[in-house]
Amino acid sequence: MRKTNCSIAVLFMLCFSMAKAQTTLEQEIGYLLSDALFYSEKYIIPATDGAVYQASSAWMSTAKKREKWTVEAGIYGNVFFVPNRDRSFTVSNSDFQFFQIEGAESATVPTALGDNHQVYLVGDLDGEQIRFKTPQGINQETVVYPYLQVGVVLPYGFEVMGKYSTRTKLKKGDYQVFGFGLKHNFSQYFPSLETKKINLAAMMMYSNEDISFDFLDVNTSYGNMGINRFTGIVNTYHLQLAASKEIKDFELMLSFIANVSDFSYKVNGTTEEPTIFANAINDLLPELEETKFNYVGEFSVNYFFNKFYAKGTFSFGKFANANLGLNYIIN
Repeated sequence: MRKTNCSIAVLFMLCFSMAKAQTTLEQEIGYLLSDALFYSEKYIIPATDGAVYQASSAWMSTAKKREKWTVEAGIYGNVFFVPNRDRSFTVSNSDFQFFQIEGAESATVPTALGDNHQVYLVGDLDGEQIRFKTPQGINQETVVYPYLQVGVVLPYGFEVMGKYSTRTKLKKGDYQVFGFGLKHNFSQYFPSLETKKINLAAMMMYSNEDISFDFLDVNTSYGNMGINRFTGIVNTYHLQLAASKEIKDFELMLSFIANVSDFSYKVNGTTEEPTIFANAINDLLPELEETKFNYVGEFSVNYFFNKFYAKGTFSFGKFANANLGLNYIIN
């Protein structure tokens, strides 16, 4: 009887030990995912905020009312100036539950818009050391990408516009934008303004920005975590109010732009099938999703010659963005 009682006690202790080990592993994985979510937010959000400004620029080609069925096609180059304040952030060991900074209590690390500086983060998962380098930024002071823009003038002072960029390769990621908009000229209702060559117009636009970066390449005994790539997707609705003045072959235009953006995020690895870690982080990433409002000022200069016009635009607000384009007019 005593022997039986001893066997039951040993079995109970073994089961308790296994359950405790399983609980500890699940807790460690939970801490790891929490740290990954914390780091993701600090790393990606400056880039997706900047993407909104890039997508806001140079939508309205001119505030003038033009002849209906006029078609224009333009080639543009956009230049986004990366601000110093959004290139890095500071982390300390107290920010993490699973990881620690190797050899330091705190460190300054790059955002997706930052440089290529890296530090090591280390942690222990079920007795195995997890050690990896923090992700690098694009290490560029400016982000330049080309895009195409096409417009068609409709009756009654309306104009429809579309823009599209191919996927532009960055040093540590890529960027793509597309969208469409509808403009209406209001100065046509005020002959006195038209006589003075003063133009008033409003435009509503939608844009989709897709921006991706190399992220965390972490290998464990359970396999690669599968979060090598971090993608931010931004859907933005813009409203632009513009006034312009024609002076000979030039048009000077000043605009105010308000927009609202919805941000969403996802991670994925190098394999086609997502890993259990990637799925778990993607389940948490909706916590980072949010809606933001932005206000942008814009100044543009158009120079018309023959069936062409050159356009230069500077946008300003939280970020600065420049834009140059050459348009061909068919009427």
